[in-house]
Amino acid sequence: MNFNELNISNEIMTAIEEMGFEKATPIQSKTIPLLLEGKDIIGQSQTGTGKTAAFAIPILEKVDPKLRKPQVLILCPTRELAVQVCAEIRRISKYMHGIKAFPVYGGEPIHHQITGLRKGVQIIVGTPGRIMDHMKRRTLRFDELNTLILDEADEMLKMGFREDIEEILEHVQDDRQTILFSATMPKSILEIVDKYQNQPKLIKVVNKELTTKNVAQHYYQIKDSYKTDALCRLLDTYQPKLSLVFCNTKSKVDQVTKELLALGYSADKIHGDIDQRFRLEVLDKFNHGIINVLIATDVAARGLDIRNVEAVFNYDVPEKEDYYVHRIGRTGRAGRSGSSHTLVSRRELQRLFNINHYIGTQIPKGAVPSLRQVNDVKAKSYTDELKHIIDTHELSTYHGLVDEMELSGYNYRDIAAALLSQNVQFDEGKDHDLSYRVNSRESRRTKDDQRKGRGRDRGGRQGNKRDDKNSVRLFINVGKKDRIKVGDLVGAIAGESNIPGRLVGDIDIYDKYSFVNVPKDVSQVVIDSMNQARIRGRKVNIEIANKK
Repeated sequence: MNFNELNISNEIMTAIEEMGFEKATPIQSKTIPLLLEGKDIIGQSQTGTGKTAAFAIPILEKVDPKLRKPQVLILCPTRELAVQVCAEIRRISKYMHGIKAFPVYGGEPIHHQITGLRKGVQIIVGTPGRIMDHMKRRTLRFDELNTLILDEADEMLKMGFREDIEEILEHVQDDRQTILFSATMPKSILEIVDKYQNQPKLIKVVNKELTTKNVAQHYYQIKDSYKTDALCRLLDTYQPKLSLVFCNTKSKVDQVTKELLALGYSADKIHGDIDQRFRLEVLDKFNHGIINVLIATDVAARGLDIRNVEAVFNYDVPEKEDYYVHRIGRTGRAGRSGSSHTLVSRRELQRLFNINHYIGTQIPKGAVPSLRQVNDVKAKSYTDELKHIIDTHELSTYHGLVDEMELSGYNYRDIAAALLSQNVQFDEGKDHDLSYRVNSRESRRTKDDQRKGRGRDRGGRQGNKRDDKNSVRLFINVGKKDRIKVGDLVGAIAGESNIPGRLVGDIDIYDKYSFVNVPKDVSQVVIDSMNQARIRGRKVNIEIANKK
């Protein structure tokens, strides 16, 4: 239905029209009327369905601008999503006077946030850990709170925020309106619903197709050592104005960024180890086209306010099938077309089959362009630019220079060729094959796994036994006295290290410390990422147990 059928104020309608929206999405059409009536809602929808506006519009309709105290609290799993949601609320409330939305998250000095809160805000958007911090400092009070929203609730629980969320819910008024949005409905979500919501209405809008027809998808069988070469050939051939490159780990993001910069690409990166201020600066440069290739991890990119991405490149095949959907959902938005390109090494082949099974379709195989194809594209692009200059610019000033060179014995053809050589950099390396061949045995095994709906990377969590030669036992300096539980450790390790929680093995929690088993091949990634992390507010120190 149209937004003007939803009983929305003129101020919000003006903002929505300015944002280019006319028709409400299914989740908005079903949710907004119920929220305006004050009902509790469980909204189940995938990314890109317009859920932020679905809850932003009705909460703005009931906020009292004269009361400069928190009336709405929105909890988000990441700082990036909190910033995006806050920005969306500000855009929708552009013509509503006296309403302020404010983001609260970790990674920036808390005194800056305290100063902002003291000025008086009605809508708080934040991550659970930092909200808890402000509550303990009494810099956030919820005496006037009437609405609480859990955005991407399943992601918050995966990241180990359940106890924080429940403690926050316990400390706000019982007569509030509680709104929950989640892409999935695991048992842990349903337990929160039963305990903290009042006869909620379930609104379920799940697209039959997990991926959009607006995105042309391809995968490429690439030897692991040739992935950067393949990425460059694809970038040079398709020449997208804005590209997102996804890697599974922070260290890989660093590596790929360094390689692309060395090759002359206008690139930058974001991941969890980069200061929040610099991350926002990088995003601003990307959105304004100052850089055109952004390399990121899944956690850092989740919820980012990124527009007009023409191509997504999966440098690593994601370990979680739903991450593939989130990644390629970054392009092909608002009716525009986009493309996704997944580089698949031999060891990642099973993940590709798992993704095909998950999305219910076969991603077509593509061929990496040859160097000759890349050079042909570069030549055509530059000659097209020259033709445009000749057709549209006044060049008489430069004719004299050409005439002068001709009088010195140089012909026009050589002059033009010399200029081209300075501006068109052809790849002159060996045009070797970057791909690998899949033997019949590998293909048969992975296809059999797919038919059975399972694979080596699927299924329930398998504990890594302490005597497993492929497992490493890690020491962590938090324990029972820090109110640490198994879910906290699994969520933190999975969230910070970008590895599936099912890879985390045996966990032993003692009073002041804990031990956890992880696969040997990801142990260093876990150590590097977790040593920058906090669990339940305490800074983590992690190292190999009994290391001598």
